[in-house]
Amino acid sequence: MQKGMETEMEKQEQIVNYSHGISLVERKNLMVTGVKKIDNFDTEQFLLETVMGFILVKGEDLELIKLDTVQGHVSIRGLITGINYLEENSKKTKESSLFNRLFK
Repeated sequence: MQKGMETEMEKQEQIVNYSHGISLVERKNLMVTGVKKIDNFDTEQFLLETVMGFILVKGEDLELIKLDTVQGHVSIRGLITGINYLEENSKKTKESSLFNRLFK
């Protein structure tokens, strides 16, 4: 029975892997699909791992509104000032600079 459950979960992951998109409404409400995980976040930025790579969302008064781990949907509210896709090497640089900034 557990083996059947894993197969169903794998099917769901495969469906999510093909679906990635970004919807931004009035720079205040952001919906991202195809999210694998949220690496870290605070009120000024979110680092999301998606099926198409890492995304850095910057803004002011950012807050996580919805997280659906099954479908891979994330909703963020606040003033969005930037959305950038990151290369794998720059993700590590961004993470370390974020942690350096947090622990100053």
